[in-house]
Amino acid sequence: MPQMPVEPTSPPVQFQLREPVSVSSVAATCDENMVHVQVKKDLFGSGELIQASDISLGGCGVTGEDSVAQLLYFQSYLQACGSQVVMTNDSLVYSFSLTYLPRAISDTSAPIVRTSGAVIRIECHYLRLHNVSSNALQPAWVPYAATKTAEELLVFTLKLMTDDWKFERPSNIYYMGDLIHFEASVKQYNHVPLRVFVDTCVVTAVPDAAAAPSYLFIQNHGCLVDSKLTGSSSRFLPRTQDFKLQFQLEAFRFQQGDTGSLFITCLLKATAAASPTDAEHKACSFVGHKWAGAGGEDQLCSCCDGSCGSRKARDLTSVSGMWTWRPFFSFCLC
Repeated sequence: MPQMPVEPTSPPVQFQLREPVSVSSVAATCDENMVHVQVKKDLFGSGELIQASDISLGGCGVTGEDSVAQLLYFQSYLQACGSQVVMTNDSLVYSFSLTYLPRAISDTSAPIVRTSGAVIRIECHYLRLHNVSSNALQPAWVPYAATKTAEELLVFTLKLMTDDWKFERPSNIYYMGDLIHFEASVKQYNHVPLRVFVDTCVVTAVPDAAAAPSYLFIQNHGCLVDSKLTGSSSRFLPRTQDFKLQFQLEAFRFQQGDTGSLFITCLLKATAAASPTDAEHKACSFVGHKWAGAGGEDQLCSCCDGSCGSRKARDLTSVSGMWTWRPFFSFCLC
């Protein structure tokens, strides 16, 4: 039988697979409220020019084109074109997806593409700066945004609660001997989880927090001293949620003065829930002849009998807001 001819051995071929080279074909700039993106039409550096209709920024089309320089342009507000915002401890990050989906050259005769699809992530980073107001608000039955920088929004509230703590109390009239239930909270919009604190609370007979007579019943960065000074049942309740803090105060009036209305000014603070509590961020009550923390931080409360210190420099890990209610609560002495 005839044998198959033997093919001569080919000499070794010098071959090296050429891998794609990274190209810088996308550039982005971020300003106060917009992002600007520039894309080379030779997106992959292969010589194949993409079509403007095949690329979008979060679903938004091309806003400009330079046919000479072979460039495509996009422009968008930070909150538009499918952007996503993420809050970190120190930054506000807006992210966009630049998506290239090549269409077939022809739906019928040539259902092919010459380039691959791609998704390119574009991010705008903004440092968070806190602009904290220390001005009292009058009246204050309206939530106050304590700080708003870029898209950061924190809303602190301090509400009167019913005896079972389930609802906001519809009346601010109390009788001597009543327990006044307060709930402080912070709402965290686009923010890392927060923990709220009541730093100070002072009661006065007029809307001026510096007026006399006055009673500073929460002081020293979260020490509720009323129960120690008067033997009352005033205290912080055990904390069950980081963004809420409940406390109760026995109703009273000033020895001198018969206005029937009292005014309260409180400083509320919030820190990242992941941050550890310290001597300047705590909630302490004097219960059973000793200091106890609402979140179990008893050891931090030992300074309540002395001085818990003060920051020498501004602490950018916390934010605060101050309010005055007018009137905050009234007494019917019948």
